Amino acid sequence: MEEVAKMAWIARSINPQLNHIDSFLMNKHFMRKHGPNAYYGQK
Repeated sequence: MEEVAKMAWIARSINPQLNHIDSFLMNKHFMRKHGPNAYYGQK
């Protein structure tokens, strides 16, 4: 997680106009691994 935060910080420092990830995409990514119908990774 720290590496992801570092990459986000660097990306923002290069381009402050970057938008946040869409909540639909973020939820889809989380739920595919951790949701009740998980289909990726460990359950």
